[in-house]
Amino acid sequence: MNDTASDPIAVIGAGIVGVATALWLQRDGHQVVLVDRAAPGDGTSYGNAGVLASCSVVPVTVPGLIRKAPGMLLDPDSPLFLKWRYLPRLLPWLVKYLSHANADETGRIAKALNVVIGDSLDQHLHLAKDTPAEKWIVPSDYVFLYPDRSAFEADRFAWKVRRENGFVWEELEGEALTTYEPALADTLGFGVRLGDHGHIKNPGAYVKDLAQHFEENGGTVRKAEVTDFIETDGRLTALATDGGPIACSRAVVATGVWSGALTKKLGLSVPLESERGYHIELWDPSIMPRAPMMVTTGKFVATPMDGRLRCAGIVEFGGLDAPPSQKPFDLLLKRITEALPGLTWSRIDQWMGHRPAPADSIPLIGEVAARPGIYTAFGHHHIGLTGGAKTGRMIADLISGRHANFDLTPFRPDRFS
Repeated sequence: MNDTASDPIAVIGAGIVGVATALWLQRDGHQVVLVDRAAPGDGTSYGNAGVLASCSVVPVTVPGLIRKAPGMLLDPDSPLFLKWRYLPRLLPWLVKYLSHANADETGRIAKALNVVIGDSLDQHLHLAKDTPAEKWIVPSDYVFLYPDRSAFEADRFAWKVRRENGFVWEELEGEALTTYEPALADTLGFGVRLGDHGHIKNPGAYVKDLAQHFEENGGTVRKAEVTDFIETDGRLTALATDGGPIACSRAVVATGVWSGALTKKLGLSVPLESERGYHIELWDPSIMPRAPMMVTTGKFVATPMDGRLRCAGIVEFGGLDAPPSQKPFDLLLKRITEALPGLTWSRIDQWMGHRPAPADSIPLIGEVAARPGIYTAFGHHHIGLTGGAKTGRMIADLISGRHANFDLTPFRPDRFS
């Protein structure tokens, strides 16, 4: 389909969601300009567990979270951290967030998330096909590790939700688990293997290669910070940026947690917080797992990557401006050496970034009803890489006039207004 408008479609944000959106729109025949204050793939899309985690439909807000959270915050070995001075600012969002911590809401949220991530491996394979980025995708299992069967049974609610959304798995215990992953500590005696998943060996390079392919095929990448939307006679005509206006006929907001400020310009009030995520990378590891592992005792993921083992999964609330905390890094290192005794490495890298967490854990995907021609594609919490390819396709379908065969209502950008 060829774009009949004279000006290009502007995609704001060059992470995986924005780059995927730009590529799908380009393949539909649209002229597209990709705008970001940083280079493609340098933000949250760089720092993540790298797993195409289709089964991650279960939100953090499961039943019982309200009861457990205070104890987790006070436990130095818990994967949940809070900068206490930030609590007064966090509270309004936190109240809304915790209101979803019940069985009915968990089921509703999981059903919505399954639309976006349920076929993530297939979506990424199609997105990266015939581009330099496809070399980074590895079809693989995704393994959840528990101390024993009783710990797995205690987590039965989450697995019930996954089963209801079509996921199947194999249980590994004793010799079967040891054969599958010989290097595991004796304290991890039960595993759940999910097939048809995958991981990205280098998430930052993956996004950069996709963006390079977009440019080589006629797309434009502009380095600028978008500050507002310029309209003429009720129609979007340009983006206001720190480098001057960028003409466009339509726009997609895909700037992750920074989308909150932009969408306020559109009259939307989105309860959005930064879930500060941490990772460490152990280069030249002496042990490399055969597949990404979710170690449930520490709520972190260890993913085999290109030349290094990445461990990610800490949650911290502290806003956008505070510097990284050292304790989450230390806890990740403690947990991975407990899970893989004897692990050594040549060097360690540390990273902290911001995951965009809407109060209901569902991304905002769709056209802004009160501002035709402006779309949102953000709020993916901790599944941005997983859901990036499908989200981009969803937006391209909307702009190109293709009708979805699923309900878009849960993703409405104005649902909080």
